[in-house]
Amino acid sequence: MTIPPLSIAAAGMQNAANRFEASARRTATGTLDNLAVEAVEQIRARQDFSANAAVARTADEMTGTLLDILV
Repeated sequence: MTIPPLSIAAAGMQNAANRFEASARRTATGTLDNLAVEAVEQIRARQDFSANAAVARTADEMTGTLLDILV
């Protein structure tokens, strides 16, 4: 059984967005002691989102190419 790459990428983007939002909330309501940790988490979440978006774009391009070949 294969899992479609677009589904995986979408789930990864949602997860990264949720992590970023949670970290932003902690930053807004927390103390400055955890600021560095939260900044790193936000950078990681942003990078994860970008990587998953690239997977989604590539999968979309591949699907388009396949459809062009078949038509």
